Amino acid sequence: MRDWLFVEDHAAALITILTRGRVGESYNVGGEAERTNVQVVEQICDILDARTAPRTVARRRDLIRFVADRPGHDRRYAIDETKARAELGYAPARTFDQGFAETLGWYLANEGWWRAVIDGSYRDWVATNYTR
Repeated sequence: MRDWLFVEDHAAALITILTRGRVGESYNVGGEAERTNVQVVEQICDILDARTAPRTVARRRDLIRFVADRPGHDRRYAIDETKARAELGYAPARTFDQGFAETLGWYLANEGWWRAVIDGSYRDWVATNYTR
């Protein structure tokens, strides 16, 4: 079980803490969106099925394969964000479903980017275009 938070909401939380937080205090930030890993994978499958037909199976959920948990696997990471909400007025701008759909939409629209990461060809671009 994990608490999921859209990356832009996390960045906004950090800015809120920097501008409104008290020096020396700690603030937990969460999305109030606890999901198991398999729930997230199932949602990916469902969104992809709705946007593009699977090629080899009736539905992508049928491709999920379970593996043994690693030793010492934590079952839940809980976040209590009460203090950040009460003292700083922080709350995420997006629900899990909104942020998740936006994230998945970005990956679907930027296939060239993630394929270059998977096949390693992004390294050539970085080596050519990025110098210190």
